[in-house]
Amino acid sequence: MTWQANVRTVTPYVAGEQPKVKDIIKLNTNECPYPPAHSVATGVSKLAAADFRLYPDPDCSALVNSLADYYGLSPEQVFVGVGSDDVLALAFLTFFNSEKPVLFPDISYSFYDVWAELYRIPYTRVPLDGDFRIVKEDYLAENGGIIFPNPNAPTGVFEEVELIEYIVSRNENSIVIIDEAYIDFGGVSALELIKKYDNLLIVQTFSKSRAMAGMRIGYAMGAARLIRYLSDAKFAFNSYTMNRAALQLGVEAVLDDAHFKSICAKIIATREWFAKELDRLGFIYPPSLGNFIFAAHPRISGEVLFQALREKGIYVRHWNKPRIAEYLRITIGTDEEMRALVRFLEDYINV
Repeated sequence: MTWQANVRTVTPYVAGEQPKVKDIIKLNTNECPYPPAHSVATGVSKLAAADFRLYPDPDCSALVNSLADYYGLSPEQVFVGVGSDDVLALAFLTFFNSEKPVLFPDISYSFYDVWAELYRIPYTRVPLDGDFRIVKEDYLAENGGIIFPNPNAPTGVFEEVELIEYIVSRNENSIVIIDEAYIDFGGVSALELIKKYDNLLIVQTFSKSRAMAGMRIGYAMGAARLIRYLSDAKFAFNSYTMNRAALQLGVEAVLDDAHFKSICAKIIATREWFAKELDRLGFIYPPSLGNFIFAAHPRISGEVLFQALREKGIYVRHWNKPRIAEYLRITIGTDEEMRALVRFLEDYINV
């Protein structure tokens, strides 16, 4: 027996490619195509470098209070972390400790099974129906927790709050986590349900609609007891998870609500225009309320089209997995970027 027998091994999550080349159209990681609020940019210049010698506030109070004010919650109902991935990973560690399987869709955010494997959590992938929708009755099975994105990733399909309440209300002995990374692009948050259910956790992020993927800010909202459990787990291994710059600039982003809503409106308008162009070109796709569209062409292999786009310097996301191998997830970029993509698709399909 060697030391390797005691190593915890896991197949890691594979993030979207971050090309080092210039002059490309990058539509593969659902980043925002627009800059963050102007106050964020000016806030960078106001950061006092001398303060970086000091630890950040372990309670993240300024950012927590800003988010609580924005959503009409008490600070005890808000938890912040280093991107929503950090928050979700901590939630897996904190809440999914049953011998019963955690349930999540078979087509979903591909980090869920990675965390489950890492923490040795049993899990079951629950099949979506033929339209990539959740079958709510499938989540009545005995379980040790439930998690799914809404809108879903990578499909973009949004489930109504009524479906979420159906699942939460019938799983009172489990924690239900709704991953709302893309909720600001046309969906309705299930946040109101936390007033009724103490087993519901809502997780959101600054990476998409607030254009701050590089700052790594995520947050959870739920009953004060849930947030306290998350905080206890955080302080059990790292008190200072968020840096001073992220905390300060996160507050600036929350305060500029006009910019936030303007970004969302731009992306929604471009998405709807692009969807019509995809219709014209013969693509099929589920209706999306994310900042992306999950599309396939009946006559062209997903892998072949993915490679052709890449050779042209247009990066999108492709998974060679059952049920979705013919689909490409295309992030909504600027109008100029999307027009360039459409021109390429027109030429490619005609040839």
